[in-house]
Amino acid sequence: QVQLVESGGGLVQAGGSLRLSCAASGSIFIVKTMRWYRQAPGKQRESVADITSAGITTYADSVKGRFTISRDNAKNMVYLQMNSLNPEDSAVYYCNADVGTSDWRIYKYWGPGTQVTVSS
Repeated sequence: QVQLVESGGGLVQAGGSLRLSCAASGSIFIVKTMRWYRQAPGKQRESVADITSAGITTYADSVKGRFTISRDNAKNMVYLQMNSLNPEDSAVYYCNADVGTSDWRIYKYWGPGTQVTVSS
């Protein structure tokens, strides 16, 4: 079994910053692409950013220039540095990862989410 656990969410004023972390643990052979998604009340879950095992990153247009995704392959962790936050960034943020296990297959895992609330 593999678990993803996010941390670092909270309440911040507009213009502020937060850093989210996500740790993958369990029966891991390799962690490939890691991603951050978010879901605001009444909206669909949307992709925020992703990073391959080689460090190639992709961002949603709405967060480009404000958010930075990074990872520590040795620790199986992914981070999301969020700067210049605005109320539209308020959502539950989810970590997602493609994980290879000992049966030589790739599975997609999700964390339970962490709440980010940006006050105006």
